[in-house]
Amino acid sequence: MCGRYAASRGPEDLAGIFGIEVGVPSAQESQESQQPNASWESQETHDSQETHDSQELHDSQEPQGSQKSQEAREDPGPLVPDYNVAPTKEVLVVLDRPLKDAASPRPVRQLRRLRWGLVPSWSRSPEGAARMINARAETVHEKPAYRQAFATRRCILPADGYYEWDTGREERELEVEGRRKRARKQPYFVTPADGSVFAMAGLYEFWRDPTLPDGHPRSWWVTCSVITTEAETAPLAVPPQEGPRSLADIHPRMPLMLTPDRWDAWLDPRHTDTAELRELLAPPPEGLMRAYPVGTAVSNVRNNGPELLKELSGPEEGTLF
Repeated sequence: MCGRYAASRGPEDLAGIFGIEVGVPSAQESQESQQPNASWESQETHDSQETHDSQELHDSQEPQGSQKSQEAREDPGPLVPDYNVAPTKEVLVVLDRPLKDAASPRPVRQLRRLRWGLVPSWSRSPEGAARMINARAETVHEKPAYRQAFATRRCILPADGYYEWDTGREERELEVEGRRKRARKQPYFVTPADGSVFAMAGLYEFWRDPTLPDGHPRSWWVTCSVITTEAETAPLAVPPQEGPRSLADIHPRMPLMLTPDRWDAWLDPRHTDTAELRELLAPPPEGLMRAYPVGTAVSNVRNNGPELLKELSGPEEGTLF
């Protein structure tokens, strides 16, 4: 977990929730256009001869033209609600970064579209991105694929909530042990009980495709990952009529939700103290979430629409995906 989630809020709504300054089209602009100075580049000039002995891109040397490359690579078109967000899809993220050529070096709150599935800067290819959709909160500060992004490139992935499949006690024990799982069964939708945004802690990274020449529209990738933590064992704020009583009853892991009091500290790229950052990874207060069963249509990534969030009166029996 997290492997699927729903994100129906539009850019305008997210701008009001997170205080977005850059990346939200006005009513007169097309959905693809960006506000002035919205480049990924920092104020420093990128050194194309930078060595990769450390196997990490320094945050002060962002790739020139990477935002342009990201937009040209996918041409995402209008921003629409997505009720079945799956790995490798383009997703909306909130992040703080300085703007190129700005008078002030202060970080600016931005809304961007990144690919879900992190590709480390030192990777030879993006083949493993679908396997790197999640980073464990317990080890994110030390894993080579995530540690530099954890220090300087943190983001928030806004969601309505996430989907998880109840695997049953024996299957959950197998997963905790790292062994192969049996087929999962009933999907549940987990969401804040008060209807607020589910702000998932995340990381983002830049990757340069070495097989393509400079200036190629697909030469730079900007990708992201969701940080996960142990699932809550406390009772759900609103449990289903029958079935699991806690998130841990559904699955041993869950995405780490950041409460609003942690957003600024988490997003600020000037905040680089690892020990202090790890304190932000503490689980949110208990009793904020509800979970309810939904139809198995969500198990097929081709299905997408608000009907996927419809609450069932009880679990569907004997369903597999």
